Amino acid sequence: MKKVSSSSHTNTQNTGGKDIADPEPRSHKNFVQAGAAALWPQWLSRDAQLLIWARVSMSAARAAAGVITPIYLAIIGFSAAKIGILFAAVAITSAIISSVAGVWSDRIGRKPFIIIIPMFAVVAAFIFIFTKSVPIIFACAAFGSFGRGAGAGAGAIGPYQSVEQAYLTETVSPQRRTDLFGRIAFASSLGSLIGGGIIASFPDTLPHVLRIAHITISTYEAYRITFLWAGIFAFIAGLLALFITPQPPAGRKKTVEPNITAASHNFLMLRRESWNMILKLWVTNALNGLAVGFFGPFITYWFYVRYGVGPGAIGALFAVVNIAAMVSNLSAGPIARKFGLTNAILFTRVLQSVLLVPMVYAPNFIIAGVIYLIRMLVQRVGLPLRQSFVMSVIPSEDRGAASALSNLPMQGASAIAPVFAGALFETGALELPFELGAIFQLLNAVVFYLFFKAIKPPEERAPASPLPNSSLGHPQPDS
Repeated sequence: MKKVSSSSHTNTQNTGGKDIADPEPRSHKNFVQAGAAALWPQWLSRDAQLLIWARVSMSAARAAAGVITPIYLAIIGFSAAKIGILFAAVAITSAIISSVAGVWSDRIGRKPFIIIIPMFAVVAAFIFIFTKSVPIIFACAAFGSFGRGAGAGAGAIGPYQSVEQAYLTETVSPQRRTDLFGRIAFASSLGSLIGGGIIASFPDTLPHVLRIAHITISTYEAYRITFLWAGIFAFIAGLLALFITPQPPAGRKKTVEPNITAASHNFLMLRRESWNMILKLWVTNALNGLAVGFFGPFITYWFYVRYGVGPGAIGALFAVVNIAAMVSNLSAGPIARKFGLTNAILFTRVLQSVLLVPMVYAPNFIIAGVIYLIRMLVQRVGLPLRQSFVMSVIPSEDRGAASALSNLPMQGASAIAPVFAGALFETGALELPFELGAIFQLLNAVVFYLFFKAIKPPEERAPASPLPNSSLGHPQPDS
């Protein structure tokens, strides 16, 4: 008897004793398979997949905290100026943790930091549930990098991000690096959809939903439940990282990226070429930090004060942003290949700065939300482009440290700016912090282009070849 393969099987239905082919299920199956192959191609290693799911979970935690924390703090009596000081403390502490994790991850391995640092956020979330003490809230928010909202929140996963990026870069070839970071950004959008869109709406929705079941909870208790869920998702992120393969400490490797020449080590045991890149990135990232510091942490607060909307409406907007952004995340790789990484980064940063101005002068929440949506679509393309560029110009031995150290000025500037922005908001100047942010972000774009326009990542130096990817030394098909 002849065996029919599953691939050639045709779905049929019996009509009047005759089998009639039904192509619809097969067409649907092919569509689903094509979509799955696009999201999970063969070159994506098991470790990368685990970290993608961990990123979904951590982004959910950060996005939920980013939406509710500024509003929660305002409700329990924090002024805008005090919230600004809190954000400054969070940024400074986060910078210290990120630097320590980045430098030591290159020396002792990256996996421990990807597991442990999310647990800081778990502790912060659970302590937020049980206290209104100002000193304790400051300490927990600082060490957990907790509650420093950044709008729809994709990518805001805390100080281990530099370690995660360095780990992921080792799992793919240079030709697939930007595609991988695009998928990581996709995962952040999905996590932010869950955290910023669903979980963050609990303070508005839970009291009404539970009332149907004759259960009465206060608004304060609804916020506590939301913090609980943020802690649970942060815990899941650390738990997933337990199953990734430990990479050997990068500092022990003898191989160097093809576009980096061998050189003697310098301060903090980093190569001289790495320091040359880091110094340039310090300038551009400081400008970007000032830009983001003036408006990023206050997006939720600004919507709340400017238009009188609560976490439910803001969470719904962020949900729409994250659904739409999933498509733009995956376009980062094709855009980089078409225009080049540096040109693509320049365009996205200029457009982000320009869109800030009409957003803050929008007459109502809907128009402001639409402009914010467009801006975030551009931002979601630019994020993996920038991360991929930094990883491409740094030797693998230095990637964790360089990624963390290059962000120090951005974290420092974004720690200082909220203090001034909070004071401006306190006076009622709701537009000025955004205008200052737009100016600094435009300067950042110009300086970045001047510094890096002549620098090409490995995949742009020669025609891309179908090199096999590796996941810790194991070749994988690149398709």
